[in-house]
Amino acid sequence: MQQLTAQQSTVTGNVTDQNGESFPGVTIQINGTTRGTVTDVDGNYSIEAGSEEVLVFSFVGFTKVQRAVGNQSVINVSMEEDTQSLDEVLVIGYGTQRERDLTSAISTVKADDIAKTPNAQAMQSLQGRVAGVQIVSNGAPGAGPTVRVRGIGSFEGGAAPLYVVDGMFLDNIDFLSPNDIETISVLKDASAAAIYGVRAANGVVLIETKTGSYNQKGEIVYDGYYGVQNPQNVLQMANTQQYVNYVNETGAAADMQFVQNAIQRYGRSRIDPNLPDVNTDWFSEIMSPAAIQNHSLSFNGGNETTRFSLGGSYFDQKGLLNNTRNEYKRLNFRVKLDSDIKDWLNVGGNLNISTAQQFNADNGAWFTGYFAVPIQPAFDPGNVGASPIGLSNAQQLGYRSPQNPFYALEYNDNRNDISKVLGNFYAEARILDDKLTFRTQYNYNITSLRNRSVSLPYNDGVTERLSALGRRNSSSFDQILDNFLTYRNNFGKHNITAVLGQSFRSETGESLFARGANLNPSPGRDNEQFWYLSNSTDFDLNGIGDSGYNLFFLSYFSRVAYNYDDKYLLYGTFRRDGNNKFQEKWGNFATFGAGWVISEESFFNVPAINFLKLRGSWGQLGNDGIRQAVGAPTLNETTAAIDNTLRIGRRLNPTFDLIDRWETTVETNIGFNARMFRDRLSIDADYFVRDTRNLSVVIIPPVIRASERRSVGSIRNEGLEISLNWRDNITNDFSYYVGGNIATLNNSVLGLGGPDGLDGGSAEFRQRSIIGMPFQAFYGYEVVGVFQNQADIDNSGYSSEFIQNNNLQPGDLIFKDQNGDGVINDEDRVVLGSYLPKLTFGANFGFTYKNWDFSALFQGQSGFSILNRKRGEIIFTNDTNIDADLANNLWRGEGTSNAYPSASGLRRGWNQNMSDFFVEDGSYWRIQNVRLTYSIIDREIFGVKMPRTAVTVTAERPLTVFDYNGFNPEVANGIDRQVYPIPAIYTLGLNIKL
Repeated sequence: MQQLTAQQSTVTGNVTDQNGESFPGVTIQINGTTRGTVTDVDGNYSIEAGSEEVLVFSFVGFTKVQRAVGNQSVINVSMEEDTQSLDEVLVIGYGTQRERDLTSAISTVKADDIAKTPNAQAMQSLQGRVAGVQIVSNGAPGAGPTVRVRGIGSFEGGAAPLYVVDGMFLDNIDFLSPNDIETISVLKDASAAAIYGVRAANGVVLIETKTGSYNQKGEIVYDGYYGVQNPQNVLQMANTQQYVNYVNETGAAADMQFVQNAIQRYGRSRIDPNLPDVNTDWFSEIMSPAAIQNHSLSFNGGNETTRFSLGGSYFDQKGLLNNTRNEYKRLNFRVKLDSDIKDWLNVGGNLNISTAQQFNADNGAWFTGYFAVPIQPAFDPGNVGASPIGLSNAQQLGYRSPQNPFYALEYNDNRNDISKVLGNFYAEARILDDKLTFRTQYNYNITSLRNRSVSLPYNDGVTERLSALGRRNSSSFDQILDNFLTYRNNFGKHNITAVLGQSFRSETGESLFARGANLNPSPGRDNEQFWYLSNSTDFDLNGIGDSGYNLFFLSYFSRVAYNYDDKYLLYGTFRRDGNNKFQEKWGNFATFGAGWVISEESFFNVPAINFLKLRGSWGQLGNDGIRQAVGAPTLNETTAAIDNTLRIGRRLNPTFDLIDRWETTVETNIGFNARMFRDRLSIDADYFVRDTRNLSVVIIPPVIRASERRSVGSIRNEGLEISLNWRDNITNDFSYYVGGNIATLNNSVLGLGGPDGLDGGSAEFRQRSIIGMPFQAFYGYEVVGVFQNQADIDNSGYSSEFIQNNNLQPGDLIFKDQNGDGVINDEDRVVLGSYLPKLTFGANFGFTYKNWDFSALFQGQSGFSILNRKRGEIIFTNDTNIDADLANNLWRGEGTSNAYPSASGLRRGWNQNMSDFFVEDGSYWRIQNVRLTYSIIDREIFGVKMPRTAVTVTAERPLTVFDYNGFNPEVANGIDRQVYPIPAIYTLGLNIKL
């Protein structure tokens, strides 16, 4: 218990804000102790304090005030707003800008939040944290999530944003350790992203890696965790009882015989003699919990002229699949250095080296695990012909395929060796009394990917499978040279920052691949030293190739940001981009923005609102993320027999791609930022309309039976984004925060150059882009019920001829006759849903109490659909298992179901038509992250001061709630043919600072 000082007296006083109004809730604490109090509703306080002690006055969003007690009995204090957060300088690309001066939509996530997510990929940490950014998780080891910023803006180029890591352009950041990242900033609107040119049409993710600080003592930091990945929401398949019931209900004599064959081979169940004595849960057989760990060590520091940071990290993630190599290991090293060589010259650079090895399990195991019948065991001693492992084979029961996922696991080995070197060097000279600076910077990225895919030989008891091996070695070298001037000046109430620069970029790459079969000696798990193409005795000539690319880009850019009296803001950029990729070599793209800080006006007198800014922006930028175009008819080499002699000639190909205009994104963004209730509440809101024009679209030319690409399409993404956050200090020991964000998205096709629809997907599972509807929407028949009896069929409105031709029976689905013509045909197909969510949301809260720190994050998505293609695959084969939900809910007589067909109907072509029976709601909400940390500070053991230590337990994705019949509702393209499950992750972490 702390002792009071000898000379104690009562100190009273009143606390007011900068406007002289009473300030309730201010914490007053005796410096260096836990003794304190809080001001009442009138701002008054009373506390016992000694003459030698110091009072500390604090409140969130306001500058701390310290007052020595001395011989005073009354101490009144006026507190000023702490504008440091608004004055925080953000990196915006080729420069920086104060947060309060932004006119664009930019969101930033800092290192503390990034570190909360135990995952290989840093972008996973953004899920639920940034409004308008959709993150679709991927559970495979080392696999990165799908990232979409404000929807999809290209038919062909996808929706991936541009990643800029310390100035280098990248397609992904899978090589980067989350521990090395200081901030991730998402430039969401065209005005913010346009400075980066044609690579930025889908948004920009700007990443700054960690660095040391000037005048910082040397610091050593270890940060690591070890945990377990646990399969969750495992899809329940029909067990033996359910499966046999289903088979009997189909009336399929062949399948009934297969069940009897299983009884003869494996014996009868002692519980039910009508069942085989086998009940295999294939998903439980092929997967189990897996370990995950990460360890990093960094050294940081600096003196008056130099700062540095260097470190290394090791990450290891095992896969969920058994009996195969399925894991991801990554080793990273980095160094970052900045130094003031002269008063006027600063130089520096950073180097990131990453090497990783990834074993990708055959995803066919998931697919087979879904369809494999439960009346077959994983291993069958009776399958004496199977070698080298005695796996079971359903063909020996009469089925058409082995139906055993262990064949895919045991006899396939796919390895990626990934190396990446990312470097950046710069020099910045200060000219004209620091008003003008010149910066030159060179970035390079060297990537090497070596893939080896091996199929080991085996016999499944029916068929002898030969060995095969494929190799692909790819390398790329990208480089960027930027030179730009920055002018900053303040005169009177005017503040101006201008940037003028030039950028050169080149991208080159090569790929060499080959495939061979029947290796000698025969490859096995114990002789990997022979897994080389030189041992192949049969090369696949169609699987051998050599390819490459060489692209050049030249750009000129400028930016002007103007601020008058911290009230009126203007912002504009212009960029001219050129490349050798398309027929149109050059494109000009401009943006501008404006802002008004209303709270700085003399007439604005709303005590509850501390800061209010209205802003708007408009911008356009190009997109080069599509395939190159030939642009003219071509001559194709061909061979023909003339006079019994094979001759080589050339044939004119009159069809060709003509991309004669840049895909151009035009975006308008309107928003506001507010700080309220003494900065405890912050609100950020944006409304945007983003149109992408001149899209590359595949068209069918007249007369000629071919397809060509033309710049004729257009698409729109429109939405509203809102973020709210509340943060407050109750006492010096206890503070808390709570916040949330929500974003809407309406994606629609505006034009296709003439047609009203563009088909996608496959013929059996059609998708279609229709004007006024979402891109690649699911397209088929609308189910309105199930025929319960013959009377329902007779009164359906279908013509009698149509009913007879389709052999409609009770238990069949009822498709809506959209045009009422008495038949169901292509005219009755409608849009059934889109895989793009209409709503994404996130919420978080946390608190700090003394040495304890707790945080929780929730997120979800709604208003999107998933094609459950697993169920639909029955169209290709019907002697397989079905999931338990389907088995339990099949129509089994009048009144039993109005949503599911009968067992026999499931196998008839009528019910296998593309319809919303296969398209399900994917909406979900999730506890994304729960984290509890205890920090050990200023403790001693045996008289030796302990380093600052923090122990952390984390639960990542411990609970996901959804109705979709699959492992999880996160399917990147909305088509679930069996995706890798997304596990829950539980970790124990340790952080030590010396």
